[in-house]
Amino acid sequence: MTTLDTQRPDRPAGVIHDIGYRRYDGPRLGRRHLLGALYVHSLRTAFGLGRSVKAKIFPWLIVGVVGVVAAVLTAVRAQTGQAPMSYAEFPETLTVLIIFFCAIVAPEIASRDLHSGVLPLYFARPLHRGDYAVVKLAALVSATFLMLGVPLTVMFVGAAFMLDGFKAVWSELGDFLPALGYVAVHAVVFSVVALLVASLLRRRAVAAGAIVGAFLVTTPVVGVLFLLPYEAASQLAGLASPVTLVGGVGDWLFESGGGTDVGNYGPLYGLVAVGLVAAGILLLLARYRKVAAK
Repeated sequence: MTTLDTQRPDRPAGVIHDIGYRRYDGPRLGRRHLLGALYVHSLRTAFGLGRSVKAKIFPWLIVGVVGVVAAVLTAVRAQTGQAPMSYAEFPETLTVLIIFFCAIVAPEIASRDLHSGVLPLYFARPLHRGDYAVVKLAALVSATFLMLGVPLTVMFVGAAFMLDGFKAVWSELGDFLPALGYVAVHAVVFSVVALLVASLLRRRAVAAGAIVGAFLVTTPVVGVLFLLPYEAASQLAGLASPVTLVGGVGDWLFESGGGTDVGNYGPLYGLVAVGLVAAGILLLLARYRKVAAK
């Protein structure tokens, strides 16, 4: 009977095989390149690039709907000679689609990593915990901005070819650029809320529902405050919901004419929006510090 500890004279004690491994002598990319790679990967994930067809369906469906709306508006303007809506009204009209886009993309960016448990691998590299949160947020903001900004740019380009003279195009540009700023406000505020909710939940389906609920559950509160027999109450009602908060900021800064009467409280809407974004980022950083510590 032979055991593992029994020495056999016909078997060598040990053999070293050279399988060709060599030390890496090339440049070692640092934290900046790591952040860039994570950002690109997250942005591609937002649109399902490099993944299965199933992962592409919902984000590209929303992108397609937004593109069709922009194309129809451009065609109507070409036929009638008048714009059906202003550039700044474009994101306000598509608010529901923005919410659904963030509800679909944010769990893919944040909840998937939580569910699969790969965060310790990320943080084993020279990647700070705050870096991860900020890069993920930047990717979601970029994806949301592109989803709205590209069709809006198509509308502007189409309108520019219809106009006669440089002066008319310059005037059109003066309407287009503030609208891009309004799109950026939508992208930042909605992305902060969506990613914060997604970072708290590991299951993507649950996170998507929670994100939609976070935006819609405050809508009745706005309606109740708006019906109060006080002018100040109706003008401040928009502060109770992220959707109407952004609308109030737009009416203050970009004169979008979306129907949100903020009166003289426009600066207050701006301060609350900045405070919401700052608080959301701080909570997001705290969340990932807690996750990494587990």
